[in-house]
Amino acid sequence: MTDDLLYAVNKGIAVITINRPQRRNALTRAVREGLAEAFKRFEADPQAQVAILTGAGDTFCAGMDLLEAADTELRIPPPGFMPVLGDNIEVTKPVIAAVQGYAYAGGFLLAQMCDLCVADETARFAITEGKVGRGMPWAAPLIHMLPQRVVMEIALTGDPLTAQRAYELGYVNRVVPKGQALESALELAGRVTVNAPLTVRAAKEMVRLSTEMGRSAALRASYRAFDSVYLSEDALEGPRSFREKRKPVWKGR
Repeated sequence: MTDDLLYAVNKGIAVITINRPQRRNALTRAVREGLAEAFKRFEADPQAQVAILTGAGDTFCAGMDLLEAADTELRIPPPGFMPVLGDNIEVTKPVIAAVQGYAYAGGFLLAQMCDLCVADETARFAITEGKVGRGMPWAAPLIHMLPQRVVMEIALTGDPLTAQRAYELGYVNRVVPKGQALESALELAGRVTVNAPLTVRAAKEMVRLSTEMGRSAALRASYRAFDSVYLSEDALEGPRSFREKRKPVWKGR
């Protein structure tokens, strides 16, 4: 990767770090391209089962680098401008956001697109585009994650949600003491990696389908999503390991 975007894998967990703490991890072209490369690398890596997205220093990501935006006179962002999971980049494995400090604008988007979110008590989530005259079409999926009145308020005012408030609303999975977001995210990722990888991927797909479809359509689609799980070697290994009183050895096939 580059100096601005770090990628490391250990014990099945990939950690992707935006490394511009001196600029509050603002999103430059180099960072955006690095994120796209990192997520593609994670998806293709059979040794990595869960990814954690975080920022270096005391900030997750303060959003777009406004100095670069001013220099380039950016108007409507072109297709693929931001690598967005589930939109222009497909990642079938779970991704966890580990958030500290600001998750503003594009940083909010990065946290939003992840499957799970761990935040330390300093985390603040805000859609600040109204304060700089920019747009926020990426926030449309937020209506499935927060109540309508809350989405309306944060979109119109640009005021932040605290980590605790975001947790109370169900946007954040865990709130931890200052400086412990990554550590807690690693622990949560470890709780995922012990499970059968094909089942984990299908479960992620089931939740996505249920968000986008009605009840009956989501049920039908979810049955199809789990067909490959039932037909896998791991589907036999799980009951077999239980009978033999040992830990399962997952093959992901």
